[in-house]
Amino acid sequence: MEETNSTNAQGKMIDNFKHSLDAAEAMLREAANSTGERAADLRERAMASINATRDAMKDVQQAALVHDRKAVHATDDYVHDKPWHAVGIAAAVGLVLGLLISRR
Repeated sequence: MEETNSTNAQGKMIDNFKHSLDAAEAMLREAANSTGERAADLRERAMASINATRDAMKDVQQAALVHDRKAVHATDDYVHDKPWHAVGIAAAVGLVLGLLISRR
């Protein structure tokens, strides 16, 4: 269930990024065709949109780092608590990869 919510959130976030960048691009195109104060205003608004998108991407990156660190700590704890299970899982994954590679 959490993975589905995460996927939906990622999809919405990507859509928001695309929309923001599309809006900035449209403003810059309009600014190229405009002159004077109107062009300066459009460029300023486009840069504000790009900066907001950049800030949002930094926030997403930080959230991903926190999530990844939690996953690393959980894996580390599991391996320390059940080392033979971890060895068995690694051996099984190695065996499957070896079989897949040898088929080619």
